[in-house]
Amino acid sequence: MSFDLSVWALHDGATPEDVRAAVRRCREGQHAERYPDPRVVGFYRAITASYPDRPAHQGTPWEVSPLHAAADHVALSLVPTCDDQVLLDIERLAGEYDLMLFDPQDGSVYPPPSRVAR
Repeated sequence: MSFDLSVWALHDGATPEDVRAAVRRCREGQHAERYPDPRVVGFYRAITASYPDRPAHQGTPWEVSPLHAAADHVALSLVPTCDDQVLLDIERLAGEYDLMLFDPQDGSVYPPPSRVAR
């Protein structure tokens, strides 16, 4: 069974409930027609530079590839045996790109580590 996370680029002051509402809209297939948020683009490029998602092959941390990338988020489905370093890199990059983390396993939302440290 995979372990899933997603990172979200929402407006300044976004709350955990704003993230959960965005997740619900995504699951319902409602994606706003807009240009990709530069934070999402930067995160996607950085994470896939370390852990490529194309072409799909064994040895990557991705249970599903390519990763689901939308204008305001990236969904990451990880193999259950992925290295802890992958999770640390996801968290670090979320902080660098000011993205909120969503854990669908329990519905938890985490602000970017950079916001916690402020």
